[in-house]
Amino acid sequence: QVQLVESGGGLVQAGGSLRLSCAASGRISSINAMGWYRQAPGKQRELVASIINGGSTNYADSVKGRFTISRDNAKNTVYLQMNSLKPEDTVVYYCYCNANTYYGTGTYWGQGTQVTVSS
Repeated sequence: QVQLVESGGGLVQAGGSLRLSCAASGRISSINAMGWYRQAPGKQRELVASIINGGSTNYADSVKGRFTISRDNAKNTVYLQMNSLKPEDTVVYYCYCNANTYYGTGTYWGQGTQVTVSS
């Protein structure tokens, strides 16, 4: 199994910055992709940013130019640097990891971390 531990959420004023971290651990052979989704109450979970092997990244249009995703392969950790935060970024952020383990390939999720941006 793979466990994901998130950190870095919190309360910030509009225009401020936060950095989310997500560390994967467990019986991991290799990681194919890591990233972040977010979900507002009553809405579907949406992709915020992802990074795959080789370093290619993908961002939601709403965060392009403001958020940056990066990964430390040695630590199996993904980061989301969030700048110029807006009140509409207030939501729970979930880390995910698509990994190869002894049991096969699977997608694993973190417990979620709340980001609150005050106006």
